[in-house]
Amino acid sequence: MIPEGKQFPKSERLCSRKAIEALFAGGNRTFSAFPLRVVFSEVEEPATQILISVSKRHFKHAVDRNRAKRQVREAWRLNRDILADSPHHYHLAFIWLANEPQPSDILHRKVKNLLHRIVESATPSVSELC
Repeated sequence: MIPEGKQFPKSERLCSRKAIEALFAGGNRTFSAFPLRVVFSEVEEPATQILISVSKRHFKHAVDRNRAKRQVREAWRLNRDILADSPHHYHLAFIWLANEPQPSDILHRKVKNLLHRIVESATPSVSELC
């Protein structure tokens, strides 16, 4: 049983076509940490939502695509507290870049790295405040 607060509810999934189009329309930030790239934008909505994309070009079999998505979902679920400390809310799209499966520990490290970079990009530097 997954403890309360560590689940991945429907409210955290980015499903709205309009929101997805706005995310990929341009003018949004992106960071890469192989085997993932994250595209994100700050939103006014009350919760951070994510989208996970694994292309058929990278994995021909659905079993492999589903495993990659499951690994990214698990890494997000365990590390989403990094963004919870931020006063901002985001729409995030995790895009798989590798052509081969990756170990889960590497994905956890990369997702954590990307989330820290998102928080750092939203925090104004000292020179911007003056």
